[in-house]
Amino acid sequence: MNRKQEMIKKLAKRAKARQNKVVPSNPSSKAVERYISKAEREKIAVTDAAEQAAATETSNTETDKD
Repeated sequence: MNRKQEMIKKLAKRAKARQNKVVPSNPSSKAVERYISKAEREKIAVTDAAEQAAATETSNTETDKD
């Protein structure tokens, strides 16, 4: 790679880095989907299951009281 190509490559890298730092004006309009690892998915599933169990437990105790 000659010197001119190297400079162009560096400039492009810097421009991309600058663009990545820019925060979009309305980030909530189009959320970026990120990768969720297996461990994170398991944690989410466990917390959801616990919440559902707690919700059904409270609803069962309410119906038993009536």
